Amino acid sequence: MAEKRKLLYWEGSSKKDFKAFPVPVQKDMGVALFIVQLGGTPDSAKSWKGLGSRVYELVEDHRGDAFRAVYTVQIGDAVHVLHAFQKKSKSGIATPQPDVELIEKRLKAVLARYGRS
Repeated sequence: MAEKRKLLYWEGSSKKDFKAFPVPVQKDMGVALFIVQLGGTPDSAKSWKGLGSRVYELVEDHRGDAFRAVYTVQIGDAVHVLHAFQKKSKSGIATPQPDVELIEKRLKAVLARYGRS
């Protein structure tokens, strides 16, 4: 792991949404994000499909509810949390389309800020 900790940026309402999670979920995901900041990959991280490499989601299940935090490490020396949400999918394992669109929109905004496409 790298010695230097990457900065952590919360995009849009992601921090407020994260803070609405149950405390045990916040603690587990907080530790996972710290591991990411140190250059590691936590056990709860999975690749996010469809947005290229280096976009991941943290997965936590708590009392029958599913919580997700999607982040990217592809920009500079920082971790950007793009979206945090409770998954309430009525269609099985698929992430609801509004959440997918919000993640894509926030990733594009971050890339634009750094002059990438």
